[in-house]
Amino acid sequence: MNFDFDLFVIGGGSGGVRAARVAAAEGVRVALAEEDRYGGTCVIRGCVPKKLMVFASEFSGMIDDARAYGWDAGDAYFDWTVFKGKLNAELDRLEGVYRRLLANSGVETFDQRARLLDANTVELADGSRKTAKTILIATGGRPVVPDVEGSDLGITSNEMFHLEKLPKSILIIGGGYIACEFAGIMNGLGVETTQYYRGAQILRGFDGEARGLIADEMKQNGIDLHTGTNILSMKKTDAGIRVKATNGDERVFDQVMFATGRTPNADNLGLHNVGIETGRRGEILVDAYSKTNVDSVYAIGDVTDRVNLTPVAIREGMAFVETVFKNNPTSPDHDLIPTAIFTQPEMGTVGLSEEEARENGPIEVYCTNFKPMKQSFAGRSDRVLMKLIVCADTRKVLGCHIVAEGAGEMIQMVGIAVKMGATKEDFDRTVAVHPTMAEELVTMKSPVRTA
Repeated sequence: MNFDFDLFVIGGGSGGVRAARVAAAEGVRVALAEEDRYGGTCVIRGCVPKKLMVFASEFSGMIDDARAYGWDAGDAYFDWTVFKGKLNAELDRLEGVYRRLLANSGVETFDQRARLLDANTVELADGSRKTAKTILIATGGRPVVPDVEGSDLGITSNEMFHLEKLPKSILIIGGGYIACEFAGIMNGLGVETTQYYRGAQILRGFDGEARGLIADEMKQNGIDLHTGTNILSMKKTDAGIRVKATNGDERVFDQVMFATGRTPNADNLGLHNVGIETGRRGEILVDAYSKTNVDSVYAIGDVTDRVNLTPVAIREGMAFVETVFKNNPTSPDHDLIPTAIFTQPEMGTVGLSEEEARENGPIEVYCTNFKPMKQSFAGRSDRVLMKLIVCADTRKVLGCHIVAEGAGEMIQMVGIAVKMGATKEDFDRTVAVHPTMAEELVTMKSPVRTA
């Protein structure tokens, strides 16, 4: 059968674009459809604008530190309008880069929604139909809002980058990394910030000691953090949004943001037309090579709800091309993925948490918690955590957890060593770089506890 294309990609985010480009470089006839902006969640409404907002919010503390170091910093204030204009210009530039990369690779693009008609046919929003030997779904995910009275008054992370003006006060609902990152951002920009989370501690799933320190530091920085707390209802009033909470509070906020989870963008894709199997949360089920139960249809990224990180989606896209178009079956490696959480303080992590490692056998825990030189000199009470989880039998480093300024940069390097199977003795043999915070990773000689 003659197809219009060898590959049709649905979704113009990081994973879909990378797969399309790499496949096209192999001489594959590729098309890609995207109904929104190119770059997806990461570039347009996620990692990139969020990190720029983190940078902006950190200057408030830097200005105070500068004064402590002898600089006459004068009267400083944050202008949201100026920042927002530059942010939008940068996102426009990055979207243009994505479009040019596709065009220069020879990928034909369609700026509209696409859905499956059958195992080899997609229908575009204008009614036109395109056939392809292989179809790749890379439609990502989106925020979900809980079903409570008045929840339509709130916004999600998608809208945070488009606020007309900064609110005087904000309630952030959720305890995951998105909620905690935005709490730090808003607090740093001078917004009175409250955070409610229904669980016992924020950042569920991460190392308990590390998330405990982050929670303490967030409170120390001025965030009004309430765990074990959820909302009952929201109502619009002349003064703002009145929120009733399970802890008995009834307070008014200028803005309410939900960061209560994300869901795969797998609905209205015509999956039922092809009989593609989905999971309990609507995620597209795939095998180790990202193939669905239909031989011609693959899926990568957040729509599969495996490891929902941009670099992972890109790796899955590369592995897909190796498997389908280069005759080199490649399964994406989801083991020992380093990651950073841009809370304030920042966290970098790779491997097992202490709690997870305890379940797998005897371990040694090496940990230090201290005031860093830079902030200590400025009179701030910030604390840093460096932690290694070591297998007592093999001596391999099973996990590393860092809570500190620049933790994301540090964990990228540590991730290489852990991925290579480095032992505690390998760390010990490494000469410390002094004076740095990271030197603590190679100078901890005795475990603080065993399990």
